[in-house]
This record gives sequence, C-alpha cells and structure tokens, in this order.
Amino acid sequence: MTQEPLHYLSLTGVAALIASGELRSVDVTRSLLERIAKLEPKLHAYITVMATQALNQAAEMDARQDRGEPLGPLHGVPIAVKDLCHKLGAPTTGGHRFRRDSLSDMDATVVSRLEAAGAVILGKLATTEGAMLGYHRDFQVPRNPWGDLDRWPGVSSGGSGVATAAGLCFGSLGTDTGGSIRFPAAANGIVGLKPTWGRVSRHGVLDLAPSLDHVGPMTRSVRDAARLLSVIAGPDPQDPTSLTAAGEDYEAGIEQGVVGLRIGWDEAFATTGVDQCVADALKDAVVTLARLGATIVNLKVPVPQVEDTPVWFVLASSEAAAVHEATFPAQKDEYGTYFRTFLETGRQVTGVDRAKASIARLNASGRLAGVFREIDLLLCPTLAGESFQYNPEEAYEGIDNDKGTMAGVPVAWLGRSTPFVASWDFNGYPTLSVPCGFSPNGIPLSLQLIGEPLSEALLCRAGYAYEQAYDFHARHPMLL
Repeated sequence: MTQEPLHYLSLTGVAALIASGELRSVDVTRSLLERIAKLEPKLHAYITVMATQALNQAAEMDARQDRGEPLGPLHGVPIAVKDLCHKLGAPTTGGHRFRRDSLSDMDATVVSRLEAAGAVILGKLATTEGAMLGYHRDFQVPRNPWGDLDRWPGVSSGGSGVATAAGLCFGSLGTDTGGSIRFPAAANGIVGLKPTWGRVSRHGVLDLAPSLDHVGPMTRSVRDAARLLSVIAGPDPQDPTSLTAAGEDYEAGIEQGVVGLRIGWDEAFATTGVDQCVADALKDAVVTLARLGATIVNLKVPVPQVEDTPVWFVLASSEAAAVHEATFPAQKDEYGTYFRTFLETGRQVTGVDRAKASIARLNASGRLAGVFREIDLLLCPTLAGESFQYNPEEAYEGIDNDKGTMAGVPVAWLGRSTPFVASWDFNGYPTLSVPCGFSPNGIPLSLQLIGEPLSEALLCRAGYAYEQAYDFHARHPMLL
C-alpha cells in the first residue's frame, strides 16, 4: 500500500487495489463519504451527496467480485458527476432553483457507461446556474481548496474541480462550453480533458449551448483521465450529434513517450499578457518536452480576433435561449440575476446576428486549422495567471461596470485567458490541461496541449510524459 492517504490515491491506483482484494469498495466509499461530510460544510463541492445509493452500489460491486464476475475498469471506484448529468432517482438541478426537487427518470449515457464499468456514483457536483458564469442564490459557491479558500474555483465545473482536488472523489465529469473543464482544472490544480466535440455523448446531459458543449473527465492524473475517457467515449444512437468513430483505449499507449512528436510553440502567443510565473513555467515545459524527445516547432498562431469573444456570446446566448424556451421568460423570476440577463441577451439575437456569428466562427476555426499542418500538438497556457482572489457573494450578481466584473469574475482577467480556450470550443478540437507548477503564492498553474480532432490518445501520451517529469500532480492542498 502507498503512503499516500486513501482519498488522494489515483483512480487507477485505487481500482487496482480493489481488484486485488487489498481494498473493498464499501470501505473506500465509506471513507470518502466521511471525508465529504467533514469538508463539505466549507468546500460546497456537492449539490447532492447520494450516500445510501453509493454504499449500496459499492456493496454490489464487492458481491460481484466475491462471485468471481468480470471486473470493469472502474470496478468499485467512487467518482462524482457534474449536476447537469441525469442520474435516475436523483435531482438534476443544473444550478436552477426550479429544478431542485425534480428527480431524474433516466440516466445520462455517460452515467450509464460509468456504472457499466463498475463506478460508484457518490453524488452530483456543484455547477453555476445553467452552466454559465454566475450562481443562483439558492446554491452555495464551491471554494477552491488551495490557499485560504478565497480563490476562484473556475467556471461551471467548479464543483468537479474542487471535489477532485480535495479528495472528495477519485475523478469526476465536467462540461466545457467556453472553458468550463479547463478553467476549473487549472484553478484547482488538476487534469482536465476536453474531448473532440461529439466524442462523448451528451444524451441526458442538460445543455447550455449544444453546438459548443463538451463532456469530459477531470482527474488528478493524466492516466486517470485517459481511463475515464476510455469508458465514456464512443458513438451513442441516442445522441445524433455523437461521432460514429469508435472509442479507444486511451490508456493503452500512454507510456510511449513523446519521441518524434512535433509540438508547436509560439512564444509570443503563449506568453504575451500572461503572468511571469506562467510564462516561465511554459518555457520550462518546452525545454522538458524537448529533453524527452519531442521536436519543438516554432510557429505563429493566428491570434484570435477581437470579435471572437463577442461571437461566442452571440452563439452561446442564443442557443441557451432556445434550450430554455419552455421556462424562460415564462418563469423568469425563478432565474438568478446573471443567467436571466444572459438569456435575455440571447432572445434579442436576430437571425442576421446569428448568421454573422456562425460565419465568424467558421473563419476562426479555419484560421487555427492551418496551425496543425506541420505539428502534432500545440502548447499554450490554460489560464494567463494564478486563480484570482474571489468574493463568492459577488458570484450571484450580473455585470458590475464599476468593478469591471461579471458574476464576480474580472472581465479584464477573463479576457487574458479566453483566447487560449474559447477557440477550441468553436472548432471542437480536443485539449488537455495539466498542472505545470505553482505561483509564488503557492497557487497551481496549468498548461494546455491541443490536438486535431480525435487525437486524444496523442494528448494523453504527451501529457503523461510531461507529468511524469515532475511531481506537480502529486501535490495536494493542505485543507487543515
């Protein structure tokens, strides 16, 4: 047994210990539920803890093992899912007050696949309202476990980021429409994998903006992310937008290394406007990857145009307005300040506005596609700096022009990081965010690797090779 505390074992590590009989799923599950009970009052990572169901699932996993039945790749491992994913018999709120007492009558495809692989579902993780930027006042805001619990936890998958970083689950699922897997992964010092759009079924997952939404794993190591993706990826007849390409075993070739891989590096793009500690960490990563055998290709990335962020808002807000047409504006008073304003903006988008935005999106995607003609992967930051100090009370509000914030997030700070993330939602390319060090304040930093569609296996290879050269992923918040 490792000296690592049980709650900080890797997902793949605890799966191996359960499979060998050294650990029992019931004992592991009970231990995590006790940790959740202890830390939830100050971390607020969960909206719903499914303790009874989780213990029953764990007992069934142990019974199957005792009967000698085949074990799945997640057999007996407790994980959690963002509260956009339907789980039969549990509430699925999407961060909305009017959904708090609405029990799901189905499982999302990703939940079904997790359980088929043997996972134990601990509960539903906190999300911003509608998976956008702000929270509804009926819900607690997750607290980033690093520092003094006063740092931004990331956007809508903040609960997934906090729970995974704090050892309240062995891995989680998040969603990403404009950075909501990668921002909270970076802010909380964990790994976030945004797959190719359509690689993972969205059936049974509440939408924000369907043409931009991605579902993916959030874990404490790249190998763990690879295993989770192997379970949830693949075509789904219940989701007509899912890709027909079969899923892969993303863990199988993860130790092949980076020898011969061409990794693109644009120092001006990656370091302009970012904090010095981030720039230094990225440059160090380039040196490390070259030492490990990668070929570093210097190139020029077409910097996202000034209109890209407004275009994203036109697309996302208008699609969200369509998604919520049955309840908004009819139940507008049930919505919180920020999301209500966001939907009102979407309802004002004209057909011409939408057409212009769609054309701009195609142009943005086309500009970036050419980058990959001579490289396999691109390296850049995830966030432009360490996670900023954050007042959760402001997360419930809308735009504050005097403070220059949206739902408590400084617009200028968000503007520095958005160019590194939103474009990959525009074109649906897969990305992997990996811890790459710590700021002088001891707050996690993160780099991002981007690949062409369906290159998740390559991303995992490169991310794993980089990760193994350091111990960043093995460091955890103190949480005294």
